[in-house]
Amino acid sequence: DILEDRRYSREDEWAKLEDDRVTIGVTDYAQKQLGDIVFVELPAVGAQIEKGEPFGVIESVKAVSDLYAPVSGQVVEVNTDLAENPALVNEDCYGDGWMLTIAVEDAGDHDEMLDAEAYRAHVADRTG
Repeated sequence: DILEDRRYSREDEWAKLEDDRVTIGVTDYAQKQLGDIVFVELPAVGAQIEKGEPFGVIESVKAVSDLYAPVSGQVVEVNTDLAENPALVNEDCYGDGWMLTIAVEDAGDHDEMLDAEAYRAHVADRTG
């Protein structure tokens, strides 16, 4: 599933802009590739994240992967439910499995991300 109301990174994160805040998570494609999520490490509220740089780690039964910031900004909220229940990423990656919200420095970062159609093409290129 690729939702129309958000933007996507080439590293399979999604971002949803609301006012000056961007909520970030991993895509349905990413969680399916990873398999059962067993651990998510996220930055603390107040941390600064930089576009294109790792901001956390997601671990599944198959692999450990870095999470890459699709935009730059300061973390204002973290989904603490993921510490106790990382499987929320598998169950509802676009809803209850969200990861963090940041106060975005430059809304242009969000605009530069892939729209749903471009992300669909990006996924199709990798899956054949």
